[in-house]
Amino acid sequence: MDNLRKNSHRLEGNTLAILDSSGIREACDIHEDRLSFLDAVRGASLASITPSPPTWKMYDAILRILKEGNSLELAVASFQLLTDLEKRYPSVYLRESDNLETDSSGAWVPVVNKEAWSPFIVETRNCSGEASQLCRDSKSLLNSASFSILTEEIAIGGHSTIKIVQNMLLFQYVVRSLEADFLPRHTFCKETFNWDFLKESVLCKLVAYRKMNYKSIVHGCMSIISTRFFHKTNICFKDLSDKDGISADLPTSCYVGLSFAFPEIQRKTCDAAQKLLILIMELDVIRKEADTFGLTSRSDGFRIPIIDTVLDELTYNKDQLSPFLEPSTRTRRTNTSPNNETFEGILNCFSNPVISGGILRKVTSEVACLLLAQAFKCYLSLQHDPKNVAFVAEKIGSSTLPEICNGLVAALKNLRKFDDSLELTSFQKQALTTAAALASMKS
Repeated sequence: MDNLRKNSHRLEGNTLAILDSSGIREACDIHEDRLSFLDAVRGASLASITPSPPTWKMYDAILRILKEGNSLELAVASFQLLTDLEKRYPSVYLRESDNLETDSSGAWVPVVNKEAWSPFIVETRNCSGEASQLCRDSKSLLNSASFSILTEEIAIGGHSTIKIVQNMLLFQYVVRSLEADFLPRHTFCKETFNWDFLKESVLCKLVAYRKMNYKSIVHGCMSIISTRFFHKTNICFKDLSDKDGISADLPTSCYVGLSFAFPEIQRKTCDAAQKLLILIMELDVIRKEADTFGLTSRSDGFRIPIIDTVLDELTYNKDQLSPFLEPSTRTRRTNTSPNNETFEGILNCFSNPVISGGILRKVTSEVACLLLAQAFKCYLSLQHDPKNVAFVAEKIGSSTLPEICNGLVAALKNLRKFDDSLELTSFQKQALTTAAALASMKS
């Protein structure tokens, strides 16, 4: 144990020297030193017989390498290390209750590691500005402003190839970090309705912060998702040059995998953007229930529900509609059918009990109902303009209006079968009533 502490202190003591790129050291030496540092942290914190978590200073260094490293190898190695450390040393997790008869919290008991590191500086109204667990001084850490800028930079592009990859991997990691902190709290809150425990999540604090550009993040995520369909980028090794941010002092072996890795990194970044929007939707559902029972207060902050923000974006940008008519409906049985990418195909998926079960393992029935109702509203708005005929045929499908209406009714009824406690909102009831009325009028 003493040797482990010495190694940890030695690693932490060398952190600043490893990150320092000034002086007379060659780029290759800096690159190798940073790789050696990442390997040493992995060995001490994950592969050791008696592992221990890295110090916050070491965590900050790994995050800085991900943000500032000048090769694909460093970006991927630091990203993978942070991801593995997140799994090995979670900030929040649930354990089974030792005594189910006397424990009022149900089958699970939450465990919060207050010493756990986070890539975020979470601004709160009680923040005094001094160094603390939530208010730390590190240029590598993210706050609400830098997270908003990150999503915008990914959506817009325009950076060097390596910087684009770094931003995408950073975005994937921070969304995983938000999810890992949020999901255990969400599960516990649904069982016990402990709103105070859920509102302590980093995600809740992040979106509730009054200085956060919330709409900008939503817009950025929607643009990233749309990128999957409308702005696919193909990067070839021959296109990589010094102007793309690649150091001429590093061997080409540091970059040969970039053209092969980029499409997969881009796909997973789109998935992460969609996941973030769904997490905020899940938060909104619980927040609304907490409001109903008077569990919230003014200190919890106020913001427009994300579904309203998404609808505003879709109203003014028709090109972004298609990705949002494709929720997580693909399974190994259905991903070969192109019809599943249309609204008609999605309704068919939700009308199938087997496929619906797979979908509801990814998103809750409340979120599924919200998406279907909003998609139906967008579909109806498109019907009024003859210019949208081609677009409707491509993105909605070949079904007639009565068939779409019947599909929505069947899908919502099927969701109610899976979740007896599902309560439709007034907006969802309006969509259901409208669909039933239109179907009966046209039949």
